[in-house]
Amino acid sequence: MKAGFLEKLIGRLGRIGPEEVQNYFLRLAQEKGFLETVFNAIQEGIIVTDSNGRITYLNAAACQLFGIESENAIGKRLDERVRGLDWEALTQSGGPVSRDMEIFYPQNRFINFYIVPLVIEPRTSEDKIDISSEEVGHAMILRDITESRRTERQTIESERLNALTLLAAGVAHEIGNPLNSLNIHLQLIERQARKLDGPARAELQESIDIARAEISRLDSIVTQFLRAIRPTRPQMHPENINAVVEDAVRFFASEIKDRDVVVEQELRSDLPLLQLDRDQMKQAFYNVIKNSLEAVERRGILRIRTDMDESHVLVSFTDTGGGISAENLSRIFEPYFTTKTTGTGLGLLIVRRIVREHGGELSIESSEGKGLTLTIRLPYIDKRVRMLEAGDSERAAVTRKSAADSILSSGFL
Repeated sequence: MKAGFLEKLIGRLGRIGPEEVQNYFLRLAQEKGFLETVFNAIQEGIIVTDSNGRITYLNAAACQLFGIESENAIGKRLDERVRGLDWEALTQSGGPVSRDMEIFYPQNRFINFYIVPLVIEPRTSEDKIDISSEEVGHAMILRDITESRRTERQTIESERLNALTLLAAGVAHEIGNPLNSLNIHLQLIERQARKLDGPARAELQESIDIARAEISRLDSIVTQFLRAIRPTRPQMHPENINAVVEDAVRFFASEIKDRDVVVEQELRSDLPLLQLDRDQMKQAFYNVIKNSLEAVERRGILRIRTDMDESHVLVSFTDTGGGISAENLSRIFEPYFTTKTTGTGLGLLIVRRIVREHGGELSIESSEGKGLTLTIRLPYIDKRVRMLEAGDSERAAVTRKSAADSILSSGFL
């Protein structure tokens, strides 16, 4: 419809016949249906409300984001259908508003709300009476920004690791050399201790053993710290992930027997070969299995399962240990954070670094007292990256504004 069509139609209502009115409304219905088809094809969510915040239209993307059905939402207040939404705060400014929000149903996502008031502009009637502008509702453009948030978080983590890498180089040099010197002098003291007799020799040997154990512990911490954050380029080769899992389990065979732990393996036989650095991936599995064995009690269970979806091979480790509280789960990848009395807090940091260098993802599900499941997703489909040209973000902003303008003129209100 051309601009001003509705105003002209309203002005001529008293001079046109019933058939012509019917034709006009058929045209309006056709264009409304066309615009609904277009908006349902848009990936961004669109919601239109009246001046009281009641939903008058929402497209398929908006329904999917909030887990609601269009039929049950039309005519209802938006803040009733989306619990926790502060409608007054979003609309009180009287102008366009952009806010980022976190939603938890049906999935945990971050959403950007771009809200525009819908205003009927002032016009002059045939009697030359000025009619003031009126706010008749709001149009909301919703974008899922979960991935960009995740990328931002990964960037921050990367910068943090870069800082730790610089620190590690200094720590390794400043601590490594004194540790070597201490170890040499302990050997000299031990030789002198052998010349002693009786309780004095035993007491001195005990002190030497304690000092040597502490030196070994410090050396292990420095080594693991460097291994956790030092960038290493994986040497990729086609590998059978099931064979890597079996090697890792075999390495802990004696410890599994001593702890009386049951390890159940459910390894899918038709998995594709993956491009892996076998040694690095085995190291990742070592750390995960070691954590699980330390978490479960005697006669506990560790289930290891491999599977695949349309793009990734999945390796999951589920134990019957004590699990992790929600508070600690959010800190589990922080360097040196550990819930174990003798842990270094670097094992999972190493696992995540290795998985990411293989283009994979790592997720953990746990609740206190109910065990833990760690899942590693490794891609088996080669993904390509398309660089966006400068100006794409500006074009997207123009598209959102055009969509809002179209809503205003579409007759959805």
